[in-house]
Amino acid sequence: MVAQLSEIAGQTFDYVVVGGGTAGLTVAGRLAEDPNVSVAVLEAGGANLDDPNILRLGTYGSTFLNPQYDWGFFTTPQKYSNGRKWMWNRGKGLGGSSALNFNGWLKPPAADIDAFEELGNPGWNWDSYQKFTCRTEKFTVPSEAQMSEFPHTFNKAFHGDNGPLQIAIPRPALKTNKLLFDTLDKKGVKLITDPYGGDINGCFITSSTIDRSQKWTRSYSATAFYLPNKDKPNFKVLIDASGSRVLFKDEEGEDLVACGVEFIHGGQTHTVNVRKDVILSAGTIKSPQILELSGIGQSAVLEKIGVPVKLDLPGVGENVQDHVFAGTCHRPKCVLNPDLGPYDSFDHILDPEFAKKQAWLQDIGERNNHELGITAFSYLPMTIADPEAAKSFHARVAKFVADAKSSGKLPPGLAEQYDIQLKALKDDGVPDMEFVSWPGFAKVVSNSIPDPKADHVTIMCFLQHPFSRGTIHAKSSDPLEYPDIDPHYYEVPFDLEIMVEQIKFIRRLAQTEPMKSGVVQEIDPGSDATSDEAIRDHLRNTSSTVFHAIGSLSMLPREKNGVVDPQLKASLSYRILYPHTHSDMPLPVADILKGGA
Repeated sequence: MVAQLSEIAGQTFDYVVVGGGTAGLTVAGRLAEDPNVSVAVLEAGGANLDDPNILRLGTYGSTFLNPQYDWGFFTTPQKYSNGRKWMWNRGKGLGGSSALNFNGWLKPPAADIDAFEELGNPGWNWDSYQKFTCRTEKFTVPSEAQMSEFPHTFNKAFHGDNGPLQIAIPRPALKTNKLLFDTLDKKGVKLITDPYGGDINGCFITSSTIDRSQKWTRSYSATAFYLPNKDKPNFKVLIDASGSRVLFKDEEGEDLVACGVEFIHGGQTHTVNVRKDVILSAGTIKSPQILELSGIGQSAVLEKIGVPVKLDLPGVGENVQDHVFAGTCHRPKCVLNPDLGPYDSFDHILDPEFAKKQAWLQDIGERNNHELGITAFSYLPMTIADPEAAKSFHARVAKFVADAKSSGKLPPGLAEQYDIQLKALKDDGVPDMEFVSWPGFAKVVSNSIPDPKADHVTIMCFLQHPFSRGTIHAKSSDPLEYPDIDPHYYEVPFDLEIMVEQIKFIRRLAQTEPMKSGVVQEIDPGSDATSDEAIRDHLRNTSSTVFHAIGSLSMLPREKNGVVDPQLKASLSYRILYPHTHSDMPLPVADILKGGA
């Protein structure tokens, strides 16, 4: 179903898309809707279509570090995280990271999207975002059986019903979800009707990228944007093709125009030509590397790796920021509420015999644990978790921002970002904290060994608006060598501090009914981690990426270290489009371009 090398190498297309992942296939599929344009996609990984390791849910993380599905990146040793190298999993193959993520379909608070416009990008606001994300999705309303188990509420105006990406509410782990929600209710955190309208403060059951019509299997950019277009004569996708650099008509100067892409296939270097645009959608990690190998980036970086400088663009590979998460793992009392049925857990599916039975049940269309999703989410401002701690925290962050700005040492554009982050921190309508109930033992945020015969529940917490900024840069001229990834985790100590406050809040929840009666013991961080410093050390040793890294090709004015403008073109006249993704969803860039937003 994919193209042959002879159909791509040496040929000319209107658009060449580098990277057939979450964003790349989304853009390519939308462009291919116009029969008068030709589109070629270069994907470094394989097809991986109709693969149960991708389609079956509930086995989250099972494809991590498997080179068939995962690039298997690691960061450089992190100075403020006890020298750890953090694992950065990224999808390799058609669909990219949407083929190995945890299927969450969430939308941020409206203020987080409006911040793009505030930073100098007209049209990049909540109203446009809501319009075009709804065009991407096809939301399936909860079934009668789901409604009988849990009172799902939703506002149809916040959801799309005719897009190619299938969205549905998975079967929730009812006992642990209710345990978290009822306990948060005692702390003043209420269930909200629908979190997809720009207000996510509160508790809710989230949707997932799931196709209920296909036995509750994964819906992702390959099923949504590749398969429907695969037979179109104007749409060609070449797998096992690693983009290495963008080619230009002119060798230097500020009027560079992309004319093609060099790529590696079968150990040989080839070229594909372009009439209109090169769309660089190789992700937060590979996209800046490809630009640098093309001669676009910081002169010092390019000189170090022996690449001739075509354009000194200092923002390339800078301003990297990432969400991180951690959590506390507990043993639950599974008989807390027998009326909610048996305790469903991701732990169970780790048993090979149990997993085999669940796969059989799925294949015959019966209820099974592959229908389970990560569904219990809550967002809240720090003022609800601890009003006094929030007051002190806000004041100290405000001083940090003021001092950083007055020092004159901030990179261009960062002062404006910090101002927006400070405003969000002071606004109780923009959540500072996120909590998720994971029905099982989340080993990715633990150094403990779970009891294989026991059930577990992990309450996860997430850093929402990190102040630390990192870098991603090529370390040689070899396009197949991984770049240096240095996110500078916890370099700004407020990032670690707010995570400590979240762990402390989870512990207060564990001492509040009904959770107090619903859990037996805390496994992680454990009874020895009682001081703030002990919690900090636990976080340094166990925190993980949420796989949401952004910023390496920032959409900002060039004088603010921007790389692309609001039309997703580079800040000068050369034509490189850079689709940008956030969270676990593809932003429908082609929709926005076609809609003129």
